[in-house]
Amino acid sequence: MNTPAATASAVPSPAARRAVRNRQVTAALVVAFASAGALAGAWYFQLVVGLAPCPLCLEQRIPYYIAVPVALVALLVAALGKEGPARVALALCGMLMALGAFLAVYHAGVEWAWWAGPETCSGAGPALGGGNLLGQLQTARVVRCDEAAWRLFGLSLAGYNAFIASALVVVAMWGASAKA
Repeated sequence: MNTPAATASAVPSPAARRAVRNRQVTAALVVAFASAGALAGAWYFQLVVGLAPCPLCLEQRIPYYIAVPVALVALLVAALGKEGPARVALALCGMLMALGAFLAVYHAGVEWAWWAGPETCSGAGPALGGGNLLGQLQTARVVRCDEAAWRLFGLSLAGYNAFIASALVVVAMWGASAKA
């Protein structure tokens, strides 16, 4: 039956809506700033420290490049009180970060020789043809995916990226699961 008490309990209170909005805004801010920070760290290691990224390193950045604007959209729609679109945007951020975590674990596994990496950046190096062999050797620059260029406490940048992306999956899904 449709009693007034049953109908009143179906409509979320303003406090419940505020709590959902705050949770979604918080999740969107954390995902946006942490993703931007991860990209800034990658660019710092590349441009300041001088560590050239391998092809797998570059692929790991793609989910972050997409997640930053998606998280900002989630922030905007959550701040406007649009719970559904914010939930969708945060779920998309969670899926992007899950992809980032997968790529990072794959790359870390290649570095630890748990499985083979792509032939383009693992193994023997570039194929050299005839002609000016010395010139080709001098200009060939292959950044290997199966050798960690930098480690801290035994973890490479790919290993740290796996932790960061996994944490952002949790944060994004925490925000996406908010309901009044």
